[in-house]
Amino acid sequence: MFSRMRDWTVAVFPERQIHFRTSGRVNYFRVKTPVQLITIFLLGISGWWIAYTSYSYIEHGKEILAKNGQIASARLAYHSLLGEVSEYQSKFNTITNDLERNHATMVALVDRNNKLRESLRDISKELRTTKNDRARVVDARETLINKLAELKDNMNGVTNHNFELKDNLNAIESDLKTALSERNHALFEKSRIKNYVGQLEARLKELNRSQHTSIQRLSDHTIGQISGLERIIKLTGIDPKQIINFDDPQTGQGGPFFPFDSTEVSPATGLKKKLDNLDLHLAWLNSLQTAMRFIPMSAPLQSYYITSGYGKRRDPINKRWAAHYGVDFGSNIKASVYATAPGIVRLAGWKGRYGRYVEIDHGNGLRTRYGHLGKIYVKRGEKVEFQQKIGILGNSGRTTGPHLHYETVFNGRAINPMKFIKAGHHVFQR
Repeated sequence: MFSRMRDWTVAVFPERQIHFRTSGRVNYFRVKTPVQLITIFLLGISGWWIAYTSYSYIEHGKEILAKNGQIASARLAYHSLLGEVSEYQSKFNTITNDLERNHATMVALVDRNNKLRESLRDISKELRTTKNDRARVVDARETLINKLAELKDNMNGVTNHNFELKDNLNAIESDLKTALSERNHALFEKSRIKNYVGQLEARLKELNRSQHTSIQRLSDHTIGQISGLERIIKLTGIDPKQIINFDDPQTGQGGPFFPFDSTEVSPATGLKKKLDNLDLHLAWLNSLQTAMRFIPMSAPLQSYYITSGYGKRRDPINKRWAAHYGVDFGSNIKASVYATAPGIVRLAGWKGRYGRYVEIDHGNGLRTRYGHLGKIYVKRGEKVEFQQKIGILGNSGRTTGPHLHYETVFNGRAINPMKFIKAGHHVFQR
């Protein structure tokens, strides 16, 4: 079989001679069969390589066009996200303005309550004056009755002197009529004052009901806002009572003991209690709103994707199991890194395996950490605002590629940053 293939090769590719003439002399060189085979093989390989590179060049162009389309789509999504963030900030400002108006309404209610208390004190004084006048009228009537009794005794004793005492009797009758007229006038005044007091009490009850309704409505609205803010803070994994230093005014009490007299209960006692409760709720709401400003609930990058989550993971360098106390965000190289809440820079510089590193203290035990930065734009002790640019994404420290390592710490304990970011979605959607 081998000999037949060799014979076929020799028959198809026989030895060839190429003749050429130079200066009247004819020369030639031989092209043997192996040389012809090698030449044909090389020509075939060259043709195949040209075809393959042409095809790869065309496909690579198509791939570049597809990637350009994806980049354009990503830019559109980024501009849409910027619009949504602006809308969320506008809603947050509207909520803040509503809270300020509610606080002004509460202050007006407190002033109105103080005026009502003054009116009650004036009415109480008038009632006491009326009671004193009534007591004097009763004393005068008893005095007149005693005088009548004495007159009757005198009349029985001086019957024989009737004519002599006639003038005195007329005078006494005149005094009696005057006293009766004064008594009737006092009774009329008493009835009129009683009716006036009844009208004032009715008006007071109506005002009291109106005040109770207004305070209850404001209290319900305040409690609803408190519940919403507490729910958002709890989504971060933090108890609101741990992050806020709130002193309850009802905890400090004391004073001398006086037995309770139920007759001295003021109609405004219940209203005062509700106002005190409302003041307590508003103080707590104000503390929650203040704390919300310093909780890092936004992402440190405007556009990102997660390259490594929080918790247990395989170390990207030595492939051993390890604890990851932050979240790694991927984005464009040199992407801007922003402060996620107002605070003070505690560290800014190189920190071992973190590379270029920034740590911000937001108060109340909250801190955020930013590692592997390309550049740092803040310095230690500097006060930063929300969304202030503090650096750019880089590849410093112990990394396998450009990314941002981001941590959230509360009272020295690491918490998953995605809990804060997800809670922030509820804030910016309100």
